[in-house]
Amino acid sequence: MSEPGAPERQLPYSVRFEWGLDGARAIVPHADLAVVVDVLSFTTCVSVAVDRGARVFPYPWSDAAASEFAAHHGAVLAGPRGSAGLSLSPVSIRRAQGLERVVLPSPNGSALSHELASSARQVVAVCLRNAAATADWVHTSLPEDAVIAVIAAGEKWTGGSLRPALEDELGAGAFIAGLAAAGRRNFAPEAQSAAAAFDAAEPRLAAVLRGCSSGRELVDRGFSEDVVIAAELDGSSVVAVLRDGAFQAG
Repeated sequence: MSEPGAPERQLPYSVRFEWGLDGARAIVPHADLAVVVDVLSFTTCVSVAVDRGARVFPYPWSDAAASEFAAHHGAVLAGPRGSAGLSLSPVSIRRAQGLERVVLPSPNGSALSHELASSARQVVAVCLRNAAATADWVHTSLPEDAVIAVIAAGEKWTGGSLRPALEDELGAGAFIAGLAAAGRRNFAPEAQSAAAAFDAAEPRLAAVLRGCSSGRELVDRGFSEDVVIAAELDGSSVVAVLRDGAFQAG
């Protein structure tokens, strides 16, 4: 039997689904497109920013090197959620004045995107806001036999291990369901399960996001509006493509 996470277990399928950095390392090297999903909140922030014409540079986490990285790219460095000014909060992104270039560190979706920038053939950022638009773009831009690796970023437990996060499964599922609606075929069972989870949650999507572990945490911390923005299903028609190190409108 193969080691856990070995990529060959999804090789027969064109549309694949995995979790976190290890999952990305397993299936992205064999893919034509990597799809990063981090609904609460990195990829939602990216979607809100590119809607405004801004560029978002992913970065693993905010440290001294992050400031240098931002200065090198002529970008504003966003802080953690709750910090003054621009932060890992869709509300702060939406309210920011004159937003053009931003470095948006996070330990999950942004860190994943930063690594994939140097290894994947092409990367897009997907959330519930742009899932359908990105699925349509993929269907019209990539050949029928293109391999699409969908990576749910997930969260971290206190010890640093991956915590699968429902909101990311739903964001991935929305995108995968969009591919199916556009006529794509040959989905891995893991991808089919994510799409089924989204289909089940869609009629009460906002309530599911508020009630899941990550949503409850944000609401309890006073960031309920971030959850509202994350639940804006198909609220954006702009695809967030990673080019020259930054997510921008595709």
